[in-house]
Amino acid sequence: MPDPSALPATRPLDGVRILDFTRVLAGPLSTALLADLGAEVVKIEPPHGDDYRAIGPMKNGESALFTVMNRNKKSVRLDLKHPAAVAAVHELAASCDAVVENFRPGVAEKLGIGAAALRAVNPRLVYVSVSGFGQTGPYANRPAYDIVVQAMSGLMENTGDPDGPPTLVGEAVSDVVSGLFASWATLAALLQARRTGVGQHVDVAMFDSTLAFLVTSVARYVFTGRPARRVGNRHPLSAPFGVYRARDGHFALAVLNNKLFATLARVLGRPELAADPRYASDELRSTNEPPLREAIEAWASALTVDQVVARIDAEGVPVAPLWNVAQALESEQARSRGLLTPVDDTRLPGLALPLQPVRFAGSAPNLAGRAPALGEHTDEILGAWLTGAVDRVRELREAGALG
Repeated sequence: MPDPSALPATRPLDGVRILDFTRVLAGPLSTALLADLGAEVVKIEPPHGDDYRAIGPMKNGESALFTVMNRNKKSVRLDLKHPAAVAAVHELAASCDAVVENFRPGVAEKLGIGAAALRAVNPRLVYVSVSGFGQTGPYANRPAYDIVVQAMSGLMENTGDPDGPPTLVGEAVSDVVSGLFASWATLAALLQARRTGVGQHVDVAMFDSTLAFLVTSVARYVFTGRPARRVGNRHPLSAPFGVYRARDGHFALAVLNNKLFATLARVLGRPELAADPRYASDELRSTNEPPLREAIEAWASALTVDQVVARIDAEGVPVAPLWNVAQALESEQARSRGLLTPVDDTRLPGLALPLQPVRFAGSAPNLAGRAPALGEHTDEILGAWLTGAVDRVRELREAGALG
């Protein structure tokens, strides 16, 4: 076997070309994750650009959301209402490994850049469609944003206090999980295409992805026929597993088996709790959660969060303070793991971005490039990828197809 240390450092997706027609969040996140790993991602934007370019927060005229979701990409500006621009896309697709789009179903076909049209040009092409409800079904053509899918998937109905209203999760979870599934699906289909020589059309739905994400809620329904209920800051099935009050704030606690519960009982100075028949199993502890919570909070009420965490953690029971995002990103753990990576961007001095978080011991570090300006790479990409490039680019520009 060759010595890995003697081989040149590469990234997992070096040499992979992806044509990216996505905008806003789910689709752009999926291709950003692939670009981090070395894929050449060429973002095709309409004359006005991705809508996220105008969504705040803004700094020096640049959108935070666009900057994060479109790192490491190249931007080509094309007006797909022009036949010449569509012809150019067909030629670009001929030399690509994958296309990712998140138009509403049917729009790509109307533009002439749907899966059938582009795979006719390149049978090895993996064509990934990300949409709210998928390419089929009665809701396929409904518009969908994250809040719509959170509402319809059961996620919001699961979230919040038992006596309160359903609550929106404080992150675009449906968009993010769809982006993760789309990047995973792209890689799986590329692997199959390399093995078989034939690509395929991959259908990723935010609705489907969010339901797949709700693993405990779906598992519970499949076994019991009952939907999950709102339980506030506690686990729906286990106890003590949730958020508890200390003297100066709150802490999170996770006890999933009898051994951990017995250890916690000793920390609380209440070893007899481990022998109490009400708490003999995880299921019984969940059923009898209120008096168990009372015992934990009675002990913690005399202590600060830091004291609670130190005492419980010292005994090996999972426990944590409640941090905000700033505290998490500025923590020693995040710094040691390099979860924010400095990126050179003259428009945004001091910029640091979150890249895909997985470590590959045998690969070069993640790419850490800035998001592109609108159409910044139009001449570069079209000039390198199109036949008769000089004339073709001139024709596209004269026709107004470059926006």
